[in-house]
Amino acid sequence: MRIRNLLFLSVAVLLSGGCESLDYAPGDQMSETTFWQTEEHARQAAVGMYAAMKADWCFGLEFTFDMCSDIADGVSPWADVSRGTSFASGSSGVQNHWQYLYELVHRANTVIRNVAGMPISAETVSRVIGEAKFLRAMAYFRMLNCWGGVPYYDETCDINEMFSDLNRSRCSADELRRYIIDDITDAIERLPVRWDDADLGRATRGAAYALRGKVRLFAGQWQEAVEDFEEIVYDRSDHYGYSLHPDYNELFRLYNGNHSNEMIFSIQSIDGNTAGYALNIVGYFGNKCTMRLIAGNSIVPSTTLVDMYENADGSPFDWDDMFPGFNDGGSELRRRYMCVAIDEGSTVVTSTLECDTTKVMDAYRLRDPRLCLNVITPYSHYLGTDAGSNPMDKQFVLADPTKGGSPMEAMAFIRNSEGWNSYFWRKWIPTGNLDGYWGEYNRTPYEFPLIRLADVILMLAEAYNETGAVDKAVTEVNKIRSRVGMPGLNSGPEWLAVSGRDEMAQRIRKERALELAGEGQRYWDLRRWGLLKASVRDATDIFGDLMYTRSYQPRHELWPIPLVEMDRNPNLVQNEGW
Repeated sequence: MRIRNLLFLSVAVLLSGGCESLDYAPGDQMSETTFWQTEEHARQAAVGMYAAMKADWCFGLEFTFDMCSDIADGVSPWADVSRGTSFASGSSGVQNHWQYLYELVHRANTVIRNVAGMPISAETVSRVIGEAKFLRAMAYFRMLNCWGGVPYYDETCDINEMFSDLNRSRCSADELRRYIIDDITDAIERLPVRWDDADLGRATRGAAYALRGKVRLFAGQWQEAVEDFEEIVYDRSDHYGYSLHPDYNELFRLYNGNHSNEMIFSIQSIDGNTAGYALNIVGYFGNKCTMRLIAGNSIVPSTTLVDMYENADGSPFDWDDMFPGFNDGGSELRRRYMCVAIDEGSTVVTSTLECDTTKVMDAYRLRDPRLCLNVITPYSHYLGTDAGSNPMDKQFVLADPTKGGSPMEAMAFIRNSEGWNSYFWRKWIPTGNLDGYWGEYNRTPYEFPLIRLADVILMLAEAYNETGAVDKAVTEVNKIRSRVGMPGLNSGPEWLAVSGRDEMAQRIRKERALELAGEGQRYWDLRRWGLLKASVRDATDIFGDLMYTRSYQPRHELWPIPLVEMDRNPNLVQNEGW
């Protein structure tokens, strides 16, 4: 969002002394005689809501949820949720997400309650209330997906008066969904189709339609979802101006004021240096060659994700086609096919041993282009930095430590800080120092989508398919495939043929994984499809060796209510199994 830091600071002070739970802490301690008086005050109040939305434990770590699914592996921040072994009501991530989502609800409620009576233009009042209801709906929709029904508080809840008595029982999931849809429906009537460039990033009418469609899709309300998604995909009643960005790679490298019409609701960085605000994507996805990153790669693409990507002609990829016996040959055989030797100083490859590096590279680069745009694959190069943050070419090699040295990030080769022989993310990871624009690894300077058009198109395809309109679903999916040069479904070869709704559903689910990798959507998709259990598998590296184990229990389908919230509110009932 291009909403200036000074506004973030002023409203952060005005609206809250910290990110405290709605269930126990007062937060809106401001005087109506000194605030809530001018157009600028209304704008500042709106900025305070977006600041809460962008906080790490609210939606600022959205990309990290992929590690809770089958397409990424990692150690932080959701290790307990992802692995299932220590997942509990006392898990810090579970508590933090609850707390920060309610902080967003609290700020939205404060704005709705106070802006309504401000002596300013009716247009401004309506728009700001629309933004507040949109953001409140976002927060409650995430709570619905995490916990089911939760205690519901709207703008009639004044924490200054009620903070010691916030002990409502949980509403049902259906009740909460109705509140969410009511908020979004009202927001649609209030929000503009677009904002001026100075306010780029604020909620729009198109974003509200997309969110309402998503809520309905998750609820299995297929026809209603179709209507919402068609509104913005086909410009049914307004000219929204959304379009697929022509360059898939560039879409995830928009910085310094660049914007794409594919972004429907996104978090934009002000800049990539110490004075700016940006999400810490690199801190989780970056490798140790990325801008002096101390640890790095706490989340990496999984072998499951990489193996999903098709050959360039759309046929399924099979390792045995490249290397006979690879699939069942075990770690020792795979290492012979893929490992080289490097010198002790980590500067050069001293021997390719039995590895045909060109053939290994072909196993990745002769496939769906999104694979090599999303993932750093073996023997490909990446422009990282040296210890002084100067651009320096690095290569990802699979080194046999028994035949030479091991990779060191300060030299020529990429190293995994966990000691894993895993893949690395290329998506979201800046190259070099962006000609001096980028100065801090924990401030990734790219626009990050919470809702983008490709996601909406694939949700529209899913809704079409569930209503029996398989041909329409094929048309939508082919838009996504065409953008990256992949052949369309039902376009000739038998491996591209789709025979019915069930087969199309599988295609859509796979396409969402390939297209939206690294954006945090997969975990929520698997849960709503009822596929979380089937997707749980141990994390293994490129050679098939175990990195860590995962487990599944039926209770994992809904998160536990945080233990501290159960202690604060005696009327809360815990989810089943916890």
